Amino acid sequence: MEVPPARLARWLDTFATRHGAPEVRPGADGLRLTAPDGAVALLYPPPGAPAARDLPGFLAAAEQPRRLGLLLARRGAVAVGIADGERLVASKVETRYVQSRTAAGGWSQQRFARRRENQAKAAAGDAADLVVRLLLPEAGTLAALVTGGDRRTLEAILADRRLAPLATLRAERVLDVPEPRYAVLVDAVAAARAVPVLVRDPAPPGPES
Repeated sequence: MEVPPARLARWLDTFATRHGAPEVRPGADGLRLTAPDGAVALLYPPPGAPAARDLPGFLAAAEQPRRLGLLLARRGAVAVGIADGERLVASKVETRYVQSRTAAGGWSQQRFARRRENQAKAAAGDAADLVVRLLLPEAGTLAALVTGGDRRTLEAILADRRLAPLATLRAERVLDVPEPRYAVLVDAVAAARAVPVLVRDPAPPGPES
């Protein structure tokens, strides 16, 4: 699940109420909370947030405003933006036609496949140009680059050598978003700031002896 930073403290209170006050230990990727009943919650820092070794530090880091780059892409649609805290302060959305897959067989299918591949390459090139214009000049001010959409399309865009400074800032998590539009980009700001939480329920009691 993904928990907004402003709601994380309440979520932790609910976890403690249901399972008991947890023991908190830092891990390689975040914090591990182990409750008396065996329930475990793994808290991962959101993109760009520094690591923390205790809950107060984790909460403070998660809530801190960060400047994030956003890159959302699916086929011929791309949305690029800059978020400053919870606000989207710069954005650009572009769409270029990329042919859908065809069910035809034989030579016709190969011809359509080549045309589609060429269209996809052209769209990725245009998207990379957009990222160069909007995000690359701000690379030094960004805490992280958050991506979303189709992984193959994103990889094609970020393969552009000009974007190497941004590729090093790329967060591991890829947001699951529909075809990029301005409204989708706005929603992605909150998703990019959310705290990923993995909860493992306590094991069920074994059969009575």
